[in-house]
Amino acid sequence: MFRRLSSKVAPVAFLARYTATDAYVNRHIGPTVADTEEMLKKVNHGNLMDLAASILPKDVLRPKMSEFAALSENDTLDALLTIGKKNKIVKNMIGQGFYECIVPPAILRNVLENPMWYTPYTPYQAEISQGRLESLLNFQTMITGVTKMDYANASLLDEASACGEAMYLCFNHHRQKRNTFFVSDKCFLSSIEMVKTRAKPLGVNVVVGDVNKLDLSDKELAGVLVQSPDAKGELHDFGQFFEKARSNKVVTVCAVDLLASCITKPAGEMGADVVVGSGQRFGTPLGFGGPHAGIFAFRDEFKRLSPGRIVGISKDTQNEPCIRMALQTREQHIKRERATSNICTAQALLANMNAFYGVYHGPEGLKQIAAEVHEKAKIIAAGVKSAGHEVLNSTFFDTITIKPAAGVSCAQLRDNSLAKGINIFVNEKEGTVSVSADETTSFQHVGALLEAFGSSASSIESLKKVADSSDIIPGNLKRASAFMEEKVFNRFKSETELMRYIQRLQRKDYGLAHGMIPLGSCTMKLNPAAGMRPLVWPEYSSIHPYAPEDQVQGYLELIEDLKAKLCDVTGMAACSLQPNSGATGEYTGLRVIRAYQESKGEGHRNICLIPASAHGTNPASAVLAGLKIVTVKCTDDGRVDLKDFEEKCRANAKDLCCLMITYPSTYGLYDQDITKLTGMVHECGGQCYIDGANLTALVGYTGPGFIGGDVCHMNLHKTFSIPHGGGGPGVGPITVRKHLAPFLPGSALGTNDGGAQAYGQAAQAGYGSASILTISYSLFRMLGSDGLKRCTAYAVLNANYLKKRLEEHYPICFLGNNDYCAHEFILDLRPFKKTAHIEAEDVSKRLMDYGFHSPTLAFPVSGTLMIEPTESESKAEIDRLADALISIRKEIAAIEKGEQPMDNNVLKNAPHTAKLVMSSTWDKPYTREQAAYPSHHQYIEKFWPAVNRIDNTYGDRNLMCSCAPLEFYENKQ
Repeated sequence: MFRRLSSKVAPVAFLARYTATDAYVNRHIGPTVADTEEMLKKVNHGNLMDLAASILPKDVLRPKMSEFAALSENDTLDALLTIGKKNKIVKNMIGQGFYECIVPPAILRNVLENPMWYTPYTPYQAEISQGRLESLLNFQTMITGVTKMDYANASLLDEASACGEAMYLCFNHHRQKRNTFFVSDKCFLSSIEMVKTRAKPLGVNVVVGDVNKLDLSDKELAGVLVQSPDAKGELHDFGQFFEKARSNKVVTVCAVDLLASCITKPAGEMGADVVVGSGQRFGTPLGFGGPHAGIFAFRDEFKRLSPGRIVGISKDTQNEPCIRMALQTREQHIKRERATSNICTAQALLANMNAFYGVYHGPEGLKQIAAEVHEKAKIIAAGVKSAGHEVLNSTFFDTITIKPAAGVSCAQLRDNSLAKGINIFVNEKEGTVSVSADETTSFQHVGALLEAFGSSASSIESLKKVADSSDIIPGNLKRASAFMEEKVFNRFKSETELMRYIQRLQRKDYGLAHGMIPLGSCTMKLNPAAGMRPLVWPEYSSIHPYAPEDQVQGYLELIEDLKAKLCDVTGMAACSLQPNSGATGEYTGLRVIRAYQESKGEGHRNICLIPASAHGTNPASAVLAGLKIVTVKCTDDGRVDLKDFEEKCRANAKDLCCLMITYPSTYGLYDQDITKLTGMVHECGGQCYIDGANLTALVGYTGPGFIGGDVCHMNLHKTFSIPHGGGGPGVGPITVRKHLAPFLPGSALGTNDGGAQAYGQAAQAGYGSASILTISYSLFRMLGSDGLKRCTAYAVLNANYLKKRLEEHYPICFLGNNDYCAHEFILDLRPFKKTAHIEAEDVSKRLMDYGFHSPTLAFPVSGTLMIEPTESESKAEIDRLADALISIRKEIAAIEKGEQPMDNNVLKNAPHTAKLVMSSTWDKPYTREQAAYPSHHQYIEKFWPAVNRIDNTYGDRNLMCSCAPLEFYENKQ
């Protein structure tokens, strides 16, 4: 039990942390009081409270935030439970893309609640990410097997987003020469609305209608989106339709249900070009809408157009098989305005849960689950008919759509069902209701539902006989092909074996549990364990996003309070929590601006000014929002070139839509001219979008609203401690000034708070990845207003302390006000390419031998490392990183002096695996000890990279993005 702070205790000095053990700020911030004093001396500053304020421009400092007290972890959990109990837990049979499911306890305990799985970063450094990469490869293999497609990516943000990305693919496949995209009116409404939203700024003509009346010979038709089973539950065989579409060069997209595809004909066998859907019902809780992994599978010819990340097989320098993210040149920070997608955050943690669900059940288990779901749906259909209602489906898997009997209204059926503790879906426009069975549907649920519809629960046995005698899935739609035959899906049948497999994979991965992940602009800080607990409570995890408003009052209370706090932090008036990634937040902010300008008759404004120092996804987001990019130069010291900015601002004044700027910049600087820049844009009639990727360096001192911003997005998975999960989930909410509030995104279904003139939809569910909002909300409650500001102060202190330790050994790219940085800084490694043939990648890989994840490599400046220690790292851990980098500098010096060859040295050969170091032959010009134990820290705890340096070129030339032959796994395990 944590001890509650007395309200009579006087506030402590800002220099020191709280000393009470139940003040969570102690747990979140790394340096101690003594460390703080020593670090302040090192950076030549006497006061922690004034450090950030002295670096920031004086004209952007904010008034004090609204005060709210910090709670202990225990009190915060009590508060979250009290709020959660205001949600009503009922049996959800609503469906429409969201279904109740069972999360196997072995996966819940060993993956979702395991920091070894939820704290790693996106696997750009593949040598220390082999575990989760193998699991994501399993995910892709499972998806390709179930759907019978050639390839699949490693997840997207949700099903509706996947539909939007499929529209992009069709558009780009035809090189934007075909301008029409058709969507079946039988698709989920959320998917239809997402396609419309994404298509509008690109000028794509979206037609929604009856697929049977579609003219496939239309030369303007780029692609079509259909669904089976569709929103009403009907199954379709689109084989002939897809064949005819292909003959007319029309790209076909089919939305599917993964569980249904286990016993029904897969879309790949029908001839679909692209298959989309959701992995949600493969072991991911409802969570009021998310996070859930979207799926995206495709035929071979579309692999270069696929959005998101593809995991593939390659080899390392020792010719050993290994796994990596393939086709990485598609990343937005490389392609910038030429990117064809703005997907930044995937759903890696959720995709891994889905993959382990597949491993846990295997193909036979999945088929059994699907068969049981289908059986219960058939019983429900038989019972509903016996009560006099009309079942509109001629075929179905799990969902039936019903026209009530004469004299019975949809509202009566809904209310009767709710009285039995069951939610159903009501389509008031069409006068129908739909009911969906799922993995958790019991015969008790079936009986209760039938009673609500006027049938008898006691007749289930007789209804079961009727159902068994009916063949609802016709022969041409029954699945005949095998799937998931790979050994990994048929090997780990006991919990013991599954646990060992999960542990075996996690030992190959580096996460925050091992040490610092000092990634600039990615803010890998502590994810509070207390904050992780509520999201798995049934009061939060079992809530359907389309549940009636009176059932979600707890969520709405939490959301409103979190929105108010985010508005206060940013200095804005209104907030939307719907965007479920940082890139989606960027896109959403820009669409809100454009909708506002269109409402004023200024829709012609389409120029977006983006400084070279902006975040890497900004250009892609701007292009997909229909904007033309004008890049603004930066000066040699990293500031935005004021002269170049003014010239481009004035030259484009009539068509200027907005400025898109990151603050502090990705160069790690508080630009001293920020209010001049935003002021000029406003004078020209434009709006100012502030990228909040680096908000962790602003909280409590300033905010986007205090520097002239009109809209900003935040990364809750950075600033407010939602785990990165190995590459997702994320949340990217936006806050806006009052004049933009009416244009905030809405939702096609369910409770949401979109603006009166919502531009469209940002995510599939009204509040995006709602369940993980509990994490950031917990952090707010545990830190309090003073604790939030303290975090900023320590983020700035830790970065400047580390910079101070390293600047005597490495050049720093840019220096800020009085030579201070913000929360991150850039080491310039380019000189070593000339003096020692050493590049930034060599230093990055060598850091693995020292037990570190690399800082951000080659972004935003090629040949550099961008470092951000965060406030959560202790002085000891920061010193360990500094010692490692200083030691590496000495290793570079040995090459410069000719003591080590330029092409065969400890950096070029890094990282060193245990297998390599223990080999019987050793032909390296340095010792085994120097390779594996370069400092005393490694003797305390050694982290071994799983593979040697990976051959990226080989992997791209030989793309394999599903499980390799069995011998690959035998070699690896």
